[in-house]
Amino acid sequence: MKKFNYYDRIAQIYDQTRWLTESVAEEVADFILDLTRATPEISFLEPGVGTGLNVLPLVRRGYSVTGMDISEEMLSRFRQKINGTPSNLTLLNTDASRLPFPDHSFNVVLTVHMIHTLSDWRAFLDDIDRVLKPEGFYLNCQWITPPKRKEFEDYFRAILSEYKGDKQEPKNVDVAIQEIDVDKYLNSKGYISNYFIAKQWAVNNTVEELLSFFKLRAYGFCWQVSDEIFSQSLNEFEEFCVEHYGSLETVLSSDAKFEIWAYRIR
Repeated sequence: MKKFNYYDRIAQIYDQTRWLTESVAEEVADFILDLTRATPEISFLEPGVGTGLNVLPLVRRGYSVTGMDISEEMLSRFRQKINGTPSNLTLLNTDASRLPFPDHSFNVVLTVHMIHTLSDWRAFLDDIDRVLKPEGFYLNCQWITPPKRKEFEDYFRAILSEYKGDKQEPKNVDVAIQEIDVDKYLNSKGYISNYFIAKQWAVNNTVEELLSFFKLRAYGFCWQVSDEIFSQSLNEFEEFCVEHYGSLETVLSSDAKFEIWAYRIR
């Protein structure tokens, strides 16, 4: 039996429910190309590529890109956006925690908000070290959630937790990320690191729009409860939003960031 994968269910709505737009992705791509001093021959790998939001600009510019994802629906969405699979793009429907490539295969390995999903992140980093070409780059990236959207989500999580009672909840993503020390591990393997904010931009959503994203169950935590509990929680949350924000038309505005920790062997 195929293991449940909520990404298959949200592939068609993934892009619209996140906050990285295509125009922002283009600017981030400019930053990455400059950072890695890219030549036309440079090759990129993104494990957990999803719908291709992060690397689509690189594909369109002709760079060699390989993407891996456990969700075939997400990869299908990627293909739809570029009307097929061009010769410079390879997409693999497989577990992105295992890199089935020869040693020294890529100039740049890019991960975006995925290290915390791995059962053995150290083994994964060892694999990245193995597939990187000499003087290659590992870019560990995050889209930092706009604070107003994060606050909105936390309100809903609080209501969900009341319905879930004593049921053990999976570790919060932010906590899981904090417990992973990529810097320390890669520094011990001889890598030097630099931190960059590749892009900071304003994100604006109405309360009603954000509510609609939850109704679509666009995020992983929305699948951690039964349909009945989710429906009850959402009804209560909508009432909370009307009272707390004054109107569903209220606009929540705050800045998002695209952060990059860049690693390169000494």
